[in-house]
Parts: sequence; structure tokens; C-alpha cells
Amino acid sequence: MFRKTLGKSGIAALAAVSVLSIAACSGGGGGGGEGDLISVGFSQLGAESGWRTANTESVKASLTEENGIELTFVDAQQKQENQIKALRDFIAQDVDVIAFSPVIETGWDEVLQEIKDAEIPVVLVDRTVETTVEDPYVTWIGADFRLEGEMAGKWVKENHPDAKIFELQGTLGSGAQVDREEGFDAVVGADAIIGKATGNFTRAEGKTAVEAALQAYPDMTMIFAHNDDMGLGAIEAIEAAGKVPGKDIIIVTVDAVRDGLQALKDGKFNFVVECNPVFGDQIVDLIKKVHAGEEVAKETIVVDATFDQSITQETIDARLY
Repeated sequence: MFRKTLGKSGIAALAAVSVLSIAACSGGGGGGGEGDLISVGFSQLGAESGWRTANTESVKASLTEENGIELTFVDAQQKQENQIKALRDFIAQDVDVIAFSPVIETGWDEVLQEIKDAEIPVVLVDRTVETTVEDPYVTWIGADFRLEGEMAGKWVKENHPDAKIFELQGTLGSGAQVDREEGFDAVVGADAIIGKATGNFTRAEGKTAVEAALQAYPDMTMIFAHNDDMGLGAIEAIEAAGKVPGKDIIIVTVDAVRDGLQALKDGKFNFVVECNPVFGDQIVDLIKKVHAGEEVAKETIVVDATFDQSITQETIDARLY
């Protein structure tokens, strides 16, 4: 099995990460471009959140003909079967490079082997895969999800060590859900978490999950939401129940999209860990190196910040997403 496991030392260990020669990979594909353009098939997992929308915008703004890329972009609408079909279509088109953000970690063995047999290099974006295929991708770029969970957990331990926490999970089986949960739970301890449910990374399902949680766990004092959109849904449910978000129930989230940071400034969120979606320029750089047969690191970490209620309106207004 191959899976990203950076843990607490993820960023520090990056300096020691092995460098992979991908000269052999660059020989495949090559039939889809025009002139000197690099043909790229990109499968985005969907548009479930503000973060995902910002990530898509960054990808489309960067993977352009002006930057030497001929892009075929497919939105999988959060369905793995759609994403697998898109990947097979990219093989049929004989693109130079395939890039995708997998909706969940498992279930990719067959199509990844087909891509490998076609000798088309793969760049994983944002999320990871767990597969039996040997060397299924050349490189991965994204955030250290486990570290994000650990940063959220550290703030909770330091500021609310006796909190009774309901964990609002993302799409079950996705890299972001698995790693954020593992990181957070390891820091705060299992005894602190009184219940869990998935909100599938959406505001509507986050609201529904918290409505049920307020009934099931009346002693809940905190929510850890795996993304801002679910946290914003939680605010709606809490206010509808006659409680005050940020006071009666502390809310900790991950993403730091503009709406989430505004909720933080307004006192409805208490702490937000960033997951920066705007790294399309770095994706372009990796794709060009992969296509040229240059050496690239197996993993590239997009470094994240954290925010508390001291955030200024100027900081929020300056956000690109």
C-alpha cells in the first residue's frame, strides 16, 4: 500500500524526502497536444465547498495555453465512477500528463494500472490514494492533512482541555477526512470526543449532522469541523436551537476560506487552520518538469497558517478565496 504519512514532522521531513527520477515516465502519452503545448487531463473531484471552488479556479487560471498547457478539465461531481471514466477518457485521448484530486483514497487499482500501462505520468493533487499498484504516480502536491488536524487539536488542548467534542467529519474515506481525524484525535484523545458524524464537506449536510448531534449530545461544548463549509452549516443549526456559536459551543474548523474567516472575525468560529487551495502555479511547474523528464520531489507540501479571533478585516478582505 502507498499512502502519505507525514505526521507531525511532515514539513521538516520534506527536506530529506527522496527525489524521484521520472525520465522513464515522460516517454508515454504525447499525442494530445498541439505544437509545443503539453496536453493535460485534469479530473477535479467536485465542487463541494468554497475551498474546492477556489482550487478549481486556481487550476483553470494557471493551466492555460499562455502557460504552455492544453487543458481538458472534468468535474466528477463527487462520484468516483465519474472520475474513473474521466481518467480512462484521458488515456484514450493519449494526453501527456494526467492530474487528479481523488474523491476517496481507495478503489483506484485498476485504472491506475491502465494509466501506468499507457505510460502516462500522474500528478496527484490535494488528496492521496491507497493502492497496490507500484509507483502509481510521479508526484503529489497538497497540504499535510494530518498536520492540520494536529494543529487544531493542539489549540483545543491548550485553550479548552475539558471540551466535550463532536467531530464533524468530511467525506468518509477521503484523504482529508482520514488524516485530519487521525491527527486531531491523536492530540485531544479519544475520551474528549463524544460523537462523530459526516457532513460530506458540504454546508447543508453539516447543518443536518449538527441538528442531530444537538439532540444526541446535549452536553456537547465544542465542534471540530473538517472544513469551513460544514462549520458554517453548524452555525445555522446552533442558532436555530437557540444557542450562541462561538460561546455556548466552540467551533474549530479547517480551510480558512473568506466566509470561514469572516465567521471567525464575527466570533462565531473560534479557531481556523488554513488549507491553502491556491497553488495552480505550483501544479503547472510540476507538470512541466514531469513532462520534460526532470527530477521532482515525491511530495510537495503547501504550507498552511492558523487564525484566531484576533484576525483583522483587512486580512479577510485580502484573501483570494
